[in-house]
Parts: sequence; C-alpha cells; structure tokens
Amino acid sequence: MDHSAYPIVPLLQGYEWFDEALQRSLKNRGWPTLTRPESMVMHHVILGIVRPAEIARSLGLTRQAVHATIGQIIDKGVFELQPDPQDRRIRVVALTEMGAAMRADARRIVAWLAEQLGERIGRKRLANLVEALSQDWGVAPDFPWETLEGGLGPEDFRKPTDRARPSKAREASS
Repeated sequence: MDHSAYPIVPLLQGYEWFDEALQRSLKNRGWPTLTRPESMVMHHVILGIVRPAEIARSLGLTRQAVHATIGQIIDKGVFELQPDPQDRRIRVVALTEMGAAMRADARRIVAWLAEQLGERIGRKRLANLVEALSQDWGVAPDFPWETLEGGLGPEDFRKPTDRARPSKAREASS
C-alpha cells in the first residue's frame, strides 16, 4: 500500500520502531518495562510537561487515566510526585534517582538508534527527516468540512428518535 498520501502512517511506524527498540533495550539492561501509554507520559515529562492535567490535555486523555498511568510509573520507581514550586497546592511529576539513571541509558540508546537508522536509510535522509520534522508546524488545523461536496456523514447514520414509544420506566409504572 502506498502511504505517501498519508504521512501519519510512516510517522507512527517510525515512532513505534524507536519506542519498541528503546523499550526492549531498556528491558535487556534490567530497567522496568514501560507500556506505550507510560512511555507517552514519560516523553511529556522529559519535554518539561510535568503537571498531570497538562499531560492529560496534551494526550487528549482524562486526568484520571493520566493519574493512573503516573501511579503505575511511580510503582515502578521511575517517577515521584513533588509539590509544584509555583503552586504548592499542585503536585508535579519528577524523575526519581532511578528514573534519571534510566533516562540517561535511554538517551544513549536513542542516540545509538539514530546512528543505526542513519546507516539503514542514509545519514543525509535522516538529517533531512529530522530537519523537516523539526520545523514549526503551527497550530493543528481543523478540516474544512464546509468545502466537502457529497459523501455520507455521521448525520446519515443517526437513528431517528421515536418519541411516541413509551420509555421502559413509564412501561414499568403502568
């Protein structure tokens, strides 16, 4: 299948290639295994997004889901919660000493993986890829649905509400 019209497919495949190799390499070293959601939260913390609510917003997840994921990473000894220096009512995610050591190994692994990828696809291609992906993409746009002609939309699949039929609660009380 030609994915050239859908750059999201090779972007995701590339991410999965890196993440799979990284997680496997960390596991082989003896570090705790992180699930893909845990890995995504870890990426955000490394990027400096440390408030659970901000991580949830960035990932499009509920705060409850992110707190559960953070709890799992805390249980593995990689994260801890600390008071936010800017607002003591809020707790932020921080790497533990073990988490920082794991992160140092992860950095070495990612650098090595980049070398491996450069050997496989060519260093110039890799440099061009990194340079292209590092550009400011701007705010993610919304698709201009108003310009679309024809085709079926979700409104074509909605079931009409039958208001004449009594509800089960009304049937039971009769």
